[in-house]
Amino acid sequence: MAIYVIDDHPLMRDAIVMLLRRVRPGSEVVELSQLSDLESAVAQHGEPEILCLDLKLPDTVGISGVKVLRASYPETPLAVISATPAVDVEEWCREAGADVYIEKSAGASEIAATLRAMLQPEGQDAEEGEAPAETKLTKRQRQLIIMLDEGLSNRDIAERLGISEHTVKVHLWRLFRRLGVKSRTQTLHFARVNGLINA
Repeated sequence: MAIYVIDDHPLMRDAIVMLLRRVRPGSEVVELSQLSDLESAVAQHGEPEILCLDLKLPDTVGISGVKVLRASYPETPLAVISATPAVDVEEWCREAGADVYIEKSAGASEIAATLRAMLQPEGQDAEEGEAPAETKLTKRQRQLIIMLDEGLSNRDIAERLGISEHTVKVHLWRLFRRLGVKSRTQTLHFARVNGLINA
């Protein structure tokens, strides 16, 4: 297993790699400047533990890289780290299959905290193939469902819980994966059908 950072800007790529080595000492971090190099890199270094992708690469346009990675690695955590403001592309990236969208302007500590959270195994993950059940949800995940039902934004949730917006995104990513859903709407539908919140 290796961590892959795909970014054609050498300085930014170096910075992300440095953060990852601090977050996960001893892990193999593979740097790539374009998406087309990934297949041969995986053959050499092993399957990805997490993929970090910039949107603007020499061989991709917009969210096309997200779609390619999600098709090739449907279960691998995928973080888009881009200079493009989240308000412009985050929703598109998530719909294309990205788990988390991080703005490069967020700063080193925010980026590191988000990647650290994505790399940490969750304590109570359901076994593969096991149906999700209410008892499998963590206390934080149940809190999130209630706050989603209240219509709170990521920023509102972050303020209420005293955590960063990026950490909220990671918690939502874990919740979506746990329930097998891709959006807030699907989460609330699942929660109502399964009696997690009042219909």
